[in-house]
Amino acid sequence: MAKYQNMLRPLDLGFTTIRNRVLMGSMHTGLEEPEKLGAGGLAKLAAFFRKRAEGNVGLIVTGGISPNGEGRLVPGASKLSKTEEVAPHKEVTAAVHSVGSGTKICMQILHAGRYAYHPAAVSASAIQAPIGPFKPKELSEADVERTIDDYATCAALAREAGYDGVEVMGSEGYLINQFLAEHTNRRQDGWGGSYKNRARLPLEIVRRIREKVGKDFIIIFRLSMLDLVEKGSTWEEIVELAQGLERAGVTIINTGIGWHEARIPTIATCVPRAAFSWVTAKLKGAVSVPLVTTNRINSPDVAERVISEGHADMVSMARPFLADPWLVRKAEEGRVDEINTCIACNQACLDHTFGGLTSSCLVNPFACHETELVSTPAKTKWRVAVVGAGPVSRLACILFFGMNSTCVGGREGGKGGTRAEKRVWRGAPAAPVPRATAAAPTPPPGGAPP
Repeated sequence: MAKYQNMLRPLDLGFTTIRNRVLMGSMHTGLEEPEKLGAGGLAKLAAFFRKRAEGNVGLIVTGGISPNGEGRLVPGASKLSKTEEVAPHKEVTAAVHSVGSGTKICMQILHAGRYAYHPAAVSASAIQAPIGPFKPKELSEADVERTIDDYATCAALAREAGYDGVEVMGSEGYLINQFLAEHTNRRQDGWGGSYKNRARLPLEIVRRIREKVGKDFIIIFRLSMLDLVEKGSTWEEIVELAQGLERAGVTIINTGIGWHEARIPTIATCVPRAAFSWVTAKLKGAVSVPLVTTNRINSPDVAERVISEGHADMVSMARPFLADPWLVRKAEEGRVDEINTCIACNQACLDHTFGGLTSSCLVNPFACHETELVSTPAKTKWRVAVVGAGPVSRLACILFFGMNSTCVGGREGGKGGTRAEKRVWRGAPAAPVPRATAAAPTPPPGGAPP
């Protein structure tokens, strides 16, 4: 722990404690949609998050769940607005809490606004998004009040479902952002014009949520600290909102960088590690609640540096937990060299999401398929040699290790063969051995143990 003492230090929130400073950021995986999964409900999502809880991450934030029908990203997307929708979420929270690692889980409340891919889209003003197929309807003042109540009801239902808190998505260009910025808010009533009016929506949402859920429930607000669009929020406005959110009752402020329609890369491979942590650092001192920084933080070393330099109180990593659910645990156990690192390719996560497919990971195909790709110990033993030095050969070794087997390739550290990876996953041998045993010549796909 000494090497990562800042990242692994608990965070005391007063009414509860987070076991370390790592937040698994919100991701849409395609597992959130019970209407698409049918009778299976959220069982696949529960298995996905359970695996990450086993890896000792401090706090998980789910993919976005809408507070009402018009706020859904796509038709049939998940929402939480009625009591009968609570039960599937109880399976998710029970899966995380039953691990016993102390991992907490918050449900993200996300209203798509004009980013919705359906004709019922709504927004602050009737201005179509450059990346949206539908022109939104402008919400009436009565609609705004109803939407605020929908957020509060959604949060109360999330508490009933067993979540430790909620994250209010106020960044990335979704509905709350659309009210905050002149870029999309052309209203002339009490919800538009001055910044005080434009900021009423998020402040009222947080106030009413806090009234509904009480004091012992985490409220994270994902605050857009850098819009990267014309007529976005100024820094003075961002500070004013952050301070207002603290007074309204938020527990944690998370950092959002860039609207989805922004033309500046924020998470691609070309973006340097922790490239935007300076933005979060600017807010330090302006508020007293813990701050989370994000974007291109993909290793314990980067996380430790960001926190030790005072840029933030926590770090958010999302895609790195697709690549390796045991990232934090391996850091705790001194096995950082065994972490399967996210390469920020976006090909099996974001590309799949935008294509309406279930997400996964190019460097960990077991991600989001925890209930289908299940590795079991071998019954029939075979001798297996893995030839090659590339990622596929490494994955083969991982698969055999996961089946309680060993594999052997070329000379240690040399080319033209794969050395048996040392303890890549739990249960793997400490060193290469001369022979390998496996389940069958063509083993079924398996979920490699962490």
